[in-house]
Amino acid sequence: MKNMKPNKDTIKASAGGAAGAVAGTSIGLAGSLAAISTAGTAGLSGAGITSGLCAIGGSILGGAALLSCGVAVLAVGCSYGGYKLATKSKKS
Repeated sequence: MKNMKPNKDTIKASAGGAAGAVAGTSIGLAGSLAAISTAGTAGLSGAGITSGLCAIGGSILGGAALLSCGVAVLAVGCSYGGYKLATKSKKS
């Protein structure tokens, strides 16, 4: 097998995808924290987190599943967007 060095375009595309994934995950986590703290008992104490998750998903497990799926969807979507922006050709 040959020594395959990544070229500039591959590195640029990977960096764009990674930056998008970080941005999407950060936005998703901030949104999830805001949703948990406002749903149910206000705040991020033990009671606030428990009641917030139950209010969102019907149970603690349901709330955690819904919020983690939202974070994952945002991470994947923003990663794809970052990749497409990084690989966008400059043809006019």
